[in-house]
Amino acid sequence: MPEKRLRVGVLFGGRSAEHEVSLRSALSIMEAMDRDKYELVPIGVSKAGEWLRLDSRALEGPANTLALQGERVALLPHPEDQSLVPLDNGAGGVQDAQKPLDVVFPVLHGPLGEDGTVQGLFELADIPYVGSGVLGSAVGMDKATMKALFLQRQLNIPAHRVFLRKHWRDDPHGVRSECEATFAYPWFVKPANLGSSVGISKVHNQGEFGPAMDEAAQYDRKLVVESAVEHAREVEVSVMGNDEPVASVVGEILPSHEFYDYESKYLDEATRLIIPADLPETVTSRIQKMAVEAFLALDCAGLARVDFLVAGKTLEVYLSEVNTMPGFTSVSMYPKLWEASGIPYAELIDKLIQLALERHAEVHSNRRSFGE
Repeated sequence: MPEKRLRVGVLFGGRSAEHEVSLRSALSIMEAMDRDKYELVPIGVSKAGEWLRLDSRALEGPANTLALQGERVALLPHPEDQSLVPLDNGAGGVQDAQKPLDVVFPVLHGPLGEDGTVQGLFELADIPYVGSGVLGSAVGMDKATMKALFLQRQLNIPAHRVFLRKHWRDDPHGVRSECEATFAYPWFVKPANLGSSVGISKVHNQGEFGPAMDEAAQYDRKLVVESAVEHAREVEVSVMGNDEPVASVVGEILPSHEFYDYESKYLDEATRLIIPADLPETVTSRIQKMAVEAFLALDCAGLARVDFLVAGKTLEVYLSEVNTMPGFTSVSMYPKLWEASGIPYAELIDKLIQLALERHAEVHSNRRSFGE
């Protein structure tokens, strides 16, 4: 008898500012999945938050229509069926929507997807899923909390301050004065809960600070101001595993702009990736070790991309952040680093799905009652 194909729900889109990035990542993953191993279940989440079970023909259209056409479905937060529930009674639609899902690959970037919210739903529904759990996803999304955990583990990070949007709007002079008393220009201003460099600005002087804070405040109530590393080189490491994660080779980014902003990442082809990075072996080893330590510090699982800044003159290594669901297009850094480490794209997807199933089995080994 042929081995049963795993029924894999690929969840993408979402209500965050990274909706379009998610579509590109999901398309690449679905195109690479081995249809002899997996039965693909595309599930788009519209910007309005509707879950849509897509027909396979929808994958042939433009990327920006992926999450907008399909049968409306929901996933119920109880462990009985592990299946999607159609919401359009009598409307026809995709006939196999109610078959149980074996595993979900949530290719969601940013809030309401990468921040533990969807992961909590999968836990309630008792469905295995790729990536970190509720805790790892939540702290991996919140740069302020993430940095607090890095400091607790004595991992080297740039000097920073955290402010609430209310504090900025109530006392902008006081916020700026606190930053100026802490570190010299230039600074980076970031929304705490977002990725893909959305809402991030580099501030060179007082005049640029206010607009940068206002920009970041459009995306989150919590704002991070961080000292820029002098002559910084931006390097990244891919990490994979559960309890015993491993790191890939180190890659360096040569952005087309002053820093690795959204346009450099996704729109401007002039950005270059150097894999492996041209760094001394001792520095490379230090970066890989710190990447694994950061992964464990946040209680991550499955996958993460860990970003670093290396001072251009001293080669001092600064941990920047962990991305628990990094960009996953065929040209994204996470899969490219593993490809350079000997794991091609399709095999990487296989490994991540297997890690999801292993983690789910590990959680199920916990006792669910006391005294029996």
